[in-house]
Amino acid sequence: MSSRRRFSSPVHASARFLAQRGVLKPLIWRLAAVTVLGRENLRGLSGPFVMVSNHSSHLDAPLLIGALPAPLARYVAAGAAADYFFDVWWRKGLTSLFFNAFPVDRTGLRGKRGMATNLLDDGVPLLLFPEGTRSRTGEIGNFKPGAAALCISRAVPCVPVGLVGAAEAMPRGAGWPVPGRPPVYVAFGEPMRPEDGEKATVFSERIAKEVRGLIDQGTTHREEQQRASAAGRRALPPNELGREHDR
Repeated sequence: MSSRRRFSSPVHASARFLAQRGVLKPLIWRLAAVTVLGRENLRGLSGPFVMVSNHSSHLDAPLLIGALPAPLARYVAAGAAADYFFDVWWRKGLTSLFFNAFPVDRTGLRGKRGMATNLLDDGVPLLLFPEGTRSRTGEIGNFKPGAAALCISRAVPCVPVGLVGAAEAMPRGAGWPVPGRPPVYVAFGEPMRPEDGEKATVFSERIAKEVRGLIDQGTTHREEQQRASAAGRRALPPNELGREHDR
């Protein structure tokens, strides 16, 4: 089997499903209190897409893939930094198993020439972090236009996601999440498509704006929970707060 075919292989997908749903997601959901918002925005989504998010922690990819409905997560391939995740055999093997990972360069999408476009052509959805690397401050950085350019060139939707609390749950430089099940929020937005004639830089700015709005949404829900806790009240059920609580 060619190296490219493994990304869409049903055999590999079955093994990955067991690793993701049987090991990784239960572990992450046990270590952090994860709330998923906006999964209703993913209804009707099918075929290849590009999922993008802010990036501040090594928890980000496990959270995003674990929060996706299983049918959408089945073949998602995550872009991973070539100089870190593919530098030694064991790390390459683990990221390939758990995240269907392919190498990208931290300055763009040049990890393996044409890999991202080839995967989309093969029907494989992608997970990309347009900032290029994890934020050092926890604040969202500038988005590089590579993900937007892929959506335009392959005529696929972009799924924006905002992550809140991941940097606090597993700060940069930490090898394991902090104790105490810190709260983390994953907020999915509605799929976005470029407008006719829209340039990649402009579409990328729109995506970044949407991700910032989703971060604000997650932050608002976190503050609501904190206020309820401080007042000694039990947090409202998910449907009353307008969110889906993923256990």
